[in-house]
Amino acid sequence: MKSKAPDQYSPSRLAQITPVVRGLLAEATGDEDKPYRPVILKSLTGKEAVDGFDKLTTSFAGSAKNAEAKRYPAPLVKGPIPPLFIDAVDYDAAPEALRRQLGDAISGYSARYNSKPEIICLRGLGTLYIDERKTDSELPLRNKVALVTGAAGAIGYGICRGLLETGCHLAATDVAGKKLDDFVADLRQTGGDRVIGIPIDVTDKESVSRGFESVIQTWGGIDIVVVNAGIPLVANLKDIDLDAFRKLEKVNVEGALLTLAEAARLFILQGIGGDIIVISTKNVPSPGAGFGAYSATKAACHQLGRIASIELAQYGVRVNMVAPDGVFSEGRYKSGLWEQIGPDRMRARGLDEKGLQEYYRNRNLLKLRVTGRHVANAVLFFATHQTPTTGATIPVDGGLPDATPR
Repeated sequence: MKSKAPDQYSPSRLAQITPVVRGLLAEATGDEDKPYRPVILKSLTGKEAVDGFDKLTTSFAGSAKNAEAKRYPAPLVKGPIPPLFIDAVDYDAAPEALRRQLGDAISGYSARYNSKPEIICLRGLGTLYIDERKTDSELPLRNKVALVTGAAGAIGYGICRGLLETGCHLAATDVAGKKLDDFVADLRQTGGDRVIGIPIDVTDKESVSRGFESVIQTWGGIDIVVVNAGIPLVANLKDIDLDAFRKLEKVNVEGALLTLAEAARLFILQGIGGDIIVISTKNVPSPGAGFGAYSATKAACHQLGRIASIELAQYGVRVNMVAPDGVFSEGRYKSGLWEQIGPDRMRARGLDEKGLQEYYRNRNLLKLRVTGRHVANAVLFFATHQTPTTGATIPVDGGLPDATPR
């Protein structure tokens, strides 16, 4: 029996199904630390792709002779095996039932051709195809997709560069505007078409959902989510404006919650695990006067990450935290936090910007300056699964005795 095709073409509908297909197409590696090798899954959508399903079926899979058609619609490339056409699936089924139906279709195809399909046509929705790159095959995060929130700053830049250099496809997200546009243009000089910019307001549930959906429509799914968006506030508790505190809470707590929730739903749907890395702060174990609002909201964010590690481990999802001390700049990008709190900190200590950086360097045991690249290295430690770890925190602070958990 054929599935009931959607009444109207819906990119969102396809985006709900694509991660399931991507998970089913991932190759099992037999390595417990890195159990799946994911694929980049692109799509042909729109009215022409949907309406052409029956025509494509006739051209490609109507008979052995037709399966040897010399031309495929651009940008598809003819391979040694024909496309898989799926028209006996209930798109309205619950996720597990949908996974079984799609899994049966892909398993049957694999048994016939001794290979998983590279092109899949979904009746009424569009065509999905594997984008296989032959370069950088040894990079540890090749074909993995990472999304970074609040990316357009010093820490975000370090993280994004590190992810690109290890092979990731990268979705850099931040609030819409020239800052994000320029940031993405800069990263594309390194990452080319492995970089996209996605405007996301982490305090808006619909914005977060649309942002994730945009990444799925581009590359098929997501493997790594870095929860980096956050804003500061400097004020003594007796002076804190309640509206200012609520703004902080919306970004640092609700924004983290919405991002964690969306990532969890996607990773469960995809079925091949995933990584979430929460950018915390040394202020969680070691708060300071005037940093009550920031420390409290970041502590809530940190705790949400710990709880997510407990809830998502059963799905093969690892959730870890990175806790840096002050990062002033990385490359030409300054920290948004230090742009706001730096002037007050300098006045309080009678220092200029260089002097303030030296103050923070000299207060840690190693007497080292903390950079965005250092934070990126901690993120990559977790993302590349160097150890079987979840629910843990790496401090990136040069050694601060007051920040030692106790």
